[in-house]
Amino acid sequence: MLPAAALVGLVLVLAWAYLGWMDWGMRNMEAGADMWIMPRMAGWGAADVALVFLMWAVMMAAMMLPSALPAILMVARVSSSMTLQYRAGVGIAGAFVAGYLLAWSGFSLAATLLQWALLERALVTPMMQSATQALSAAILITAGLYQFTPFKNACLRQCRSPLGLVMEVVAAPRSALSIGFRHGLYCVGCCWALMGLLFVTGVMNLLWVIIIAVYVGLEKVVPSTVWLSRGAGILLCGAGIWLAVA
Repeated sequence: MLPAAALVGLVLVLAWAYLGWMDWGMRNMEAGADMWIMPRMAGWGAADVALVFLMWAVMMAAMMLPSALPAILMVARVSSSMTLQYRAGVGIAGAFVAGYLLAWSGFSLAATLLQWALLERALVTPMMQSATQALSAAILITAGLYQFTPFKNACLRQCRSPLGLVMEVVAAPRSALSIGFRHGLYCVGCCWALMGLLFVTGVMNLLWVIIIAVYVGLEKVVPSTVWLSRGAGILLCGAGIWLAVA
């Protein structure tokens, strides 16, 4: 279990270091313009799309891996006990993590293409933030309403109770990658609308990246999250309506 935790910890350190560097570049545009990881302000080409996809993928790893850590450690512990070999256990856990991140990479690709389309239509600023109150209001209200949907609740239950997936890993260790991918899909289904809030706050607003990551973690670990999800939904809808009226 310890090697798996160390591996996830290393990924998180590298991811947050990358996000901190990007955040510094966004806040210091004169210096940031020369950073190879910074996409152009407009007129994206293939290289810019790739850099933005990398940014989203790393950001999703930094935000979501902490909340998935209990499931990852459970897989590592069970698989190590099952094989009686730490190396094999870490390999199974690593495949599970890879599958989990693959699901969020799919979301990152969709977010990148959406950001590109919004930028081309001047609905998002070059600073990666919504350019209109109407778009911001729509995103807030959509995220708020999604908190009340049965699909959100069903995905959240799966994210909070991964024991079934862990037992599948025990039954079929070679399927750890696909099982991790499925667990990642549940988390995407649970949190995709919340990630859309980054278009309102600023995609590289590190403070809000942390706030959303902490909230996602609370949703998964608090014993009863109905009140938490609904409270957040009410606040988001209220903020969206206020923006729309204003």
